[in-house]
Amino acid sequence: MRRLTVLFLLVLSVLTVYAETEKGAQITGKVIDASTKQGMEFANISLRKTGSKEFIKGTVSDQLGTFRLDGVSNGNYVVAVSVVGYATFEKELTIGTGQKTINLRNILLKEDTQLLNEVQVVGQRSQMKFEIDRKVFNVDQSLATAGGSASDVLGNIPSVQVDPEGEVSLRGNSSVTVWINGKESGLSADNRAQILEQLPAESIERVEVITNPSAKYNPEGTAGIINIVLKKNRKAGYYGSLQAGVDTRGGYNAAGNVNFSSGKFESFVNVGTRVRKSEGEGYTNRQNLDDNGNPVSYLNQLRNDEDTRKPVIARMGTTYHATDKDHFSFSGFGLLGRGDETDWLNYTSNIPGSFTSSLRTSAEKRKMNIGNFEIGYKRDFSEKSNLDLSASYNLVNITPESSFLQVSNYAGGTSTSSYQFQENVMKPRKWEFQADYVTEFGEQNKIEAGYKGDFLTSKSKVSTYSGISEGNAAFNEGLYNNFTYDQNVNALYATYSKRINRFGIQLGLRGEHTRTNTNSLGYNQSETDHPAYKDDYFSFYPSAFLSYQLPSNNELQLNYTRRVSRPWGGQLNPFVNLTDSTNISYGNPLLLPQYSNSLELNYIKNWENHTLSASLYYRNTDNVIQRISYRDGDIMKSTFENIAKTQSAGTELILKNNLFRMIDLTSTLNFYYNKLDGFSYLPAGATTPVVGEADEDFSWSARIIANVMLPWGVSLQATGDYNSRELVAQGYRKANHAIDLGLRKSFLDRKLSLTINTRDLLNSRKRETITSGSGFSQESVFARSGRTVGFTLTYNFGNMNGGSKRPDRQQQQNNGDGGMMEEGFQ
Repeated sequence: MRRLTVLFLLVLSVLTVYAETEKGAQITGKVIDASTKQGMEFANISLRKTGSKEFIKGTVSDQLGTFRLDGVSNGNYVVAVSVVGYATFEKELTIGTGQKTINLRNILLKEDTQLLNEVQVVGQRSQMKFEIDRKVFNVDQSLATAGGSASDVLGNIPSVQVDPEGEVSLRGNSSVTVWINGKESGLSADNRAQILEQLPAESIERVEVITNPSAKYNPEGTAGIINIVLKKNRKAGYYGSLQAGVDTRGGYNAAGNVNFSSGKFESFVNVGTRVRKSEGEGYTNRQNLDDNGNPVSYLNQLRNDEDTRKPVIARMGTTYHATDKDHFSFSGFGLLGRGDETDWLNYTSNIPGSFTSSLRTSAEKRKMNIGNFEIGYKRDFSEKSNLDLSASYNLVNITPESSFLQVSNYAGGTSTSSYQFQENVMKPRKWEFQADYVTEFGEQNKIEAGYKGDFLTSKSKVSTYSGISEGNAAFNEGLYNNFTYDQNVNALYATYSKRINRFGIQLGLRGEHTRTNTNSLGYNQSETDHPAYKDDYFSFYPSAFLSYQLPSNNELQLNYTRRVSRPWGGQLNPFVNLTDSTNISYGNPLLLPQYSNSLELNYIKNWENHTLSASLYYRNTDNVIQRISYRDGDIMKSTFENIAKTQSAGTELILKNNLFRMIDLTSTLNFYYNKLDGFSYLPAGATTPVVGEADEDFSWSARIIANVMLPWGVSLQATGDYNSRELVAQGYRKANHAIDLGLRKSFLDRKLSLTINTRDLLNSRKRETITSGSGFSQESVFARSGRTVGFTLTYNFGNMNGGSKRPDRQQQQNNGDGGMMEEGFQ
């Protein structure tokens, strides 16, 4: 805790320096696009003395277009507002004695058509911005992940980690919820690694990271929510793009999209395919120990695998604006995935009575079909009040077929062989119903309330055939399993927000009723023979957000939430996984949900070309679900258990710098402290309990993303990250680091572009884990793919400027101003 205290004092001193109150008047206003009547984010506002060109101070507008300049002394000034592609607007004003606030109200900017026709804009959109409850990362122009997958994109997002198996964690915590377009969209902890690996990076527009969601959002995932927003542009007219690429591992990708919008309809269609080939390699060395901790034997394993995935994804959607107040929408996407994977496990051992060497070959053919369909209706009662209704259906079919052939050699020259073939059918189905009502009233009061219903049914059936070879394999009744998992969650929520001058508050409460049924049936068993496990409970999830706007574009935010992580199907299913005959895993149907309380203090400071975000966070979690391992004779077994309590605390620093108008630099530092209580657990069938000692550690991670605009239409992007040693149950994970690079060159008036990228430049992205327990110590290392170079061509066509007329965007934030608006100040 000493190092955490030092960090806390360090960050507190930074906040104190930057949060000093300045005396003087305050200038406020709102920047609005004269055509769309939308607030304009990232508009540059500068202040100078009348008759002088010397810059005094400045700021940028927020996501609603509003801005504020504090600490302005008496005198005559010129306020200038500028946005690339728009005519700069200037206004003279005078601040006299006793004036505290000058409200410029609405500043309307018109497009500079001459500038747009004559000047080629070579800048890039900023990759990161801050909103009240989340950080938003724009990745649609990410060079380092072109031709890659959603997993590659997430691996380049600050505070997000993706391991070589595709598992996602946030701030070092794997209990995180991943959404697509604000919904689960068929993703679960059972399948999301596979789905994210097959979702093309080119289909993603931005990633939203919500570390402490309010009561409005699903509380699932103690670490927070990662929301992947897919591309869906809405300019007037039509336009689209075509894309194709290859990489040095034999993979390729192709995609096309068309968008069409008019006054009544907004529609889009995207189709893409991507073939990815990867290789993995690693090892596991295990020492078997006696009661005194001395080595008595070993079992070592070398692993190699080859994996090919061939997904096709299609998306479409349309919104119909029946009236100015009524909007109907339909959208859907489908993913057809095919894959083949072969693993080779080479064992060597000196265990008495066991083999001296063995080769186990696993071959899997996988089909994965995903569908998501959503209909919606939105009613705008006024500019400050609306009702949003939606219903969606998600279906997932995953049907892997696996064969296992193992040939073992023994002392004396004898050998044996065994063969198994396994068919697995997984069919999750889920309905989601949601109703959200928002209304604003009085002096900056806001109420949000709604209902969310999630109804999940998941079936998984495994049939196994065993023998000494493929030719004589017969159905194995003991290795048959029919697992069902049903979970219904009904939730009601309400939040109230109020702003009084510089102070803002939001209070929320969510109540959820959860009903879970699981059942694992053997061959010819019925629910009478094997009763289902049922869990039925009601929980409250409060949230509280406080904010205070300090002078000179400083803001403090303090928030608290309660969250939950419910056990998922793979953790609950007691059926054994036979991929590795010496390392057998199975689930635990008696798992309980784990609950966490999270407290976070955020500080944000904006300069004209720089932004600093500093966060202090603390989280305690009860009934922590983690994987535990133990020896059963010569076999290592693992399962899941609610083992103990954890506490974690840390600080996250994010600094954005725009340097020399050509370098956009995002730097992230995350320092966190973890403490895991000790535990003792006796698994079913085990003779000695699994004991975990209390442990604590201090970890940190760093990531830098640099975007550089070079001459001749060339863009460069470099991403580097480092993760220090990290505590896990029964051991720790070693430090790791990686670098990705991307380069893009534009041609034909920027209609054609070539992107060249290198993922894992140093061939260093791997997972190394050290674990130990009663009777064993073990080291495991695994890495996938390694250095890969990709080449991608993109061609843009159609009405790229959006036409001379633009429809109103109904999903924008309300500007809060009534009446007609004319150019200039209103």
